[in-house]
Amino acid sequence: MRAARLIRMALLIQSSPGLTAAALARELEVSERTVIRDAQALQDAGIPVRSERGRVGGYFLAPGYRTRLTTLNPSEAETLFLSGLPSALRDLGLSAAADTARLKLTATLLPSLREAARSSERRFHLDAPAWFREPPTPDVLPELARAVWADRAVELSYARPGRDGATPAPVSRVVEPYGLVLKAGTWYVVARVPGGADLDGGWRTYRVDRVTALAPAPGRDEPFVRDPAFDLAAHWEERSAAFARTLLRTTVRVRLTARGLGALPGVVDGAAVTDALASATAPDSAGLVTLDLPAESEEVAYDQLARLGADAEVLAPARLRARFHERAAALAALYGAMEPDDQR
Repeated sequence: MRAARLIRMALLIQSSPGLTAAALARELEVSERTVIRDAQALQDAGIPVRSERGRVGGYFLAPGYRTRLTTLNPSEAETLFLSGLPSALRDLGLSAAADTARLKLTATLLPSLREAARSSERRFHLDAPAWFREPPTPDVLPELARAVWADRAVELSYARPGRDGATPAPVSRVVEPYGLVLKAGTWYVVARVPGGADLDGGWRTYRVDRVTALAPAPGRDEPFVRDPAFDLAAHWEERSAAFARTLLRTTVRVRLTARGLGALPGVVDGAAVTDALASATAPDSAGLVTLDLPAESEEVAYDQLARLGADAEVLAPARLRARFHERAAALAALYGAMEPDDQR
């Protein structure tokens, strides 16, 4: 375990000179104290790691030194061949380039590792789209991907979802496309509107299948300057969580048994579970816990909590409690009077 971490640390310092102890600690998921100890261990092993203090300080290798730790083992080679998602590469127009890269990589591997590609393909396959739905590839996706790669601002026309079946006119906007995300078979582009003065810094997310037209931004011949602090995965995770919470417009007070509390994450979405558990009271003398459950609507809450049966009691709102009372009465009428033959 530690040997693998030391190798990774040496490669990180080689590929990104000047990483601080804090940055290395985040990458390696260890404490800064452990980073300092590992740096000393690398020095003891003959790898010339040095640390520099100051505003531009960090960890470096001696000038001209390159580690010889870049040989892949079988597990690493197999994992590398798993890193490409064929359907996504095809949508982006990159499947030919990816095939060529794999051939080049295979040619450089030791003969004992050349089975890695076939070994991975026989064992793993990622099917991104949801069941019963094969979303079409947006026509503008390959061109948009090229703009992302080249940091080129674009002017896009975007059809917002209409209300009551209406189809609003597309909106045109100049954006700086920072990244593309494939979520459950649907492509999204994360972009920044230049000069955006709103609270979120001008960041926008667009469904690519709603982009009706795409062209180079007028008067923007040079690449835009990308924010070096931008992290696409972290941005997407944060915005996805925020969006999920905007859907939770109703709060239901529920009393749960210990079994119901344990089953709650299986019937309620993640953001709602997190907020509900944060509001939970300590168990009472009967072991029951009371909490406030966020939900999209009373209808959704009814469907979710009905799966918990007698392990969940709705306390409020009164209308939802009355609905469960009616359901309980109907079930009691259906199952309450058992025929003699049913009792055997």
